[in-house]
Amino acid sequence: MLTLDPAPLRKPDLLYTPEVAAETAALYERVARVIPAVEWPIFAPCIAEINRLKRERNAVILAHNYQVPEIFHTVADIVGDSLGLALDAAKTEADIIVLCGVHFMAETAKLVNPTKTVLVPDLRAGCSLAESITAADVRLMRERYPNTPVVTYVNTSAAVKAESDICCTSGNAVQIVKSLGVRRVIFLPDEYLAKYVASQLPDVEVIAWKGHCEVHERFTGVEIRKYRADDPSLRVLAHPECPPDVLAEADFVGSTSAMSRYVAGLEAQPNAPARVVMITECSMADNVAVDNPHVEFVRPCNLCPHMKRNTLPKVLHSLQTMQYEVTIDPAVASRARTAVERMLEFSR
Repeated sequence: MLTLDPAPLRKPDLLYTPEVAAETAALYERVARVIPAVEWPIFAPCIAEINRLKRERNAVILAHNYQVPEIFHTVADIVGDSLGLALDAAKTEADIIVLCGVHFMAETAKLVNPTKTVLVPDLRAGCSLAESITAADVRLMRERYPNTPVVTYVNTSAAVKAESDICCTSGNAVQIVKSLGVRRVIFLPDEYLAKYVASQLPDVEVIAWKGHCEVHERFTGVEIRKYRADDPSLRVLAHPECPPDVLAEADFVGSTSAMSRYVAGLEAQPNAPARVVMITECSMADNVAVDNPHVEFVRPCNLCPHMKRNTLPKVLHSLQTMQYEVTIDPAVASRARTAVERMLEFSR
């Protein structure tokens, strides 16, 4: 559960002074390819104050790969996909975790850090997948398919995780289902990820739910073919939450972290940069571009409205006021933690 303080968001009264410019100069060099110079005086005062407060409060900021570059590259301490954030959240020695992502990620961080304070900058940062299924739905599926293990995508609420046998992410879904050694599984809630798992494990019957990501479901195979018609050398990387016709057109299918590794492994071309399109949330390309100047990105821009609710002023407000704290009912948390820890043990 997320508790809301009715106090309005306070906008920081911070100035772009010569001291702030000097303090943040190295950070701007890092993001200069994706943040115009004219915007930096707006961001830099917030960035400097956030980083000061992190030190003062022994806080750490976790940012998902879909966060905007000014969060991802200048104030975040730990970045990655859902699995990477969960693994690193379990290791942190910080007293306070600020999760720049969406609610289910903050709940996961709380599950593996029950004694730490976990904050989210905006309570409205939800997830269409997490909202597509309830704990009661999972119980109904168990009734319909008795003695069938339930594998739940990490993009779900703690209450749904509590009804599951094990969690997974897009990066390890196939391996986790395979590790169960069964002929049939219930895989919730992403229908397209379930279909991808089934395509990789033809001997396993995968019973799916009809949940979809509002970002990935908008891509189409027709759209990908148009990109290829414009440039036959284009490399298409797609997230497994995309529809099957999109995955069929892709050169590579994988999680956001797997996409990042793929791009990093591309060699610089002598005459022209390699060209890549990442079929996922569009801030992903901005963040990967920072570390890969030898690659040119085609940027289809399907934005996640929930991820974009996180902003520098809201992150600062969170650290200033210790809002908004994530809490989970202990009875739910104990069962949900078991499903998450099974996933983490598999992934370590």
